[in-house]
Amino acid sequence: MKKYLFPLVLILLLVLSACGGKNETAGQTDGSKTAAAGTASATDKEDQAAAGSETGTVTYQSETGPVEIPANPQRVVDLSSYTGTLLKLGVPVVGVDQWTKANPNFQDQLANATEVSADDIEKIIELQPDLILASSDVKNADKLKQIAPLVTYTYNKVDYLTQIEEVSKAVNKGDEGAAWVEDFKTRAEAAGKEIKAKIGEDKTVTVMEGDAKQLYIFGDAWGRGTEVLYQAMGLKMPDKVKEMTSKDGYYDLSLEVLPEYLGDYVIFSKTLTGDNSFQDTDTYKNIPAVKAGHVYEVDATGFYFNDALSLDYQLDFIKKSFLGE
Repeated sequence: MKKYLFPLVLILLLVLSACGGKNETAGQTDGSKTAAAGTASATDKEDQAAAGSETGTVTYQSETGPVEIPANPQRVVDLSSYTGTLLKLGVPVVGVDQWTKANPNFQDQLANATEVSADDIEKIIELQPDLILASSDVKNADKLKQIAPLVTYTYNKVDYLTQIEEVSKAVNKGDEGAAWVEDFKTRAEAAGKEIKAKIGEDKTVTVMEGDAKQLYIFGDAWGRGTEVLYQAMGLKMPDKVKEMTSKDGYYDLSLEVLPEYLGDYVIFSKTLTGDNSFQDTDTYKNIPAVKAGHVYEVDATGFYFNDALSLDYQLDFIKKSFLGE
């Protein structure tokens, strides 16, 4: 038996040595991973989580708490009026609210999308969405959550550009959304400087909407190009408009007092199907901006929102109106 002892001892030593080498290598690998992880910042970790898997899920930190969302959503139902941002990012949208569906700027891209409301639970189920976006006061929220992950937003809780970034994150396209925001800010600021150079730094602009039944003016964060004009471009709002819209963001008024609120230039978000006979009255015709030809009319149905596509459209309209481009 002694003649087998030495080979057995040798084999045992070799095995132990090999195991020790593997453990040492594993220890070094684990240590390297630990060191690398230790250098990652909280932002790096969030970015890694946001990147996710093309077929898996990621966690989105919504205003109501964390929500597990698809890493690559393919069937989104949007009841939040932010569809234009989704379309800008190339996200497939299968269902939208009636106001979005009626927007002429979205008609081609939403040709196959279904018009739905929060009451259309069965219709939404049939669409088989993998993500639903809605306003924070949406009806049937509990039922919607059972169909697909639900992300809700409170209108104007954050500024309009932050809102675009948030919607972008909710579809796991945060980097693309942030890049668009920076590009938009650059373009809008440049256009604002051109306009002010042409019309004068102190000239005022009013945004109005409505018809003979009811007229409205708007503050600096109520869609209809207001964010573009006042925030991004830095154009001036009449003091009286600023005062009267400071509380609610808009103000309703009558034709008799309308002249007091219209600035040197006017963007008229016009309801084409409404009663616009007020434009034939002497009160309206004698407003300085009207007499000077400084009222720029645009179809209201394509001018309501402040999503990415709508902001691009509004920016182009404003540039062409003021600069003739």
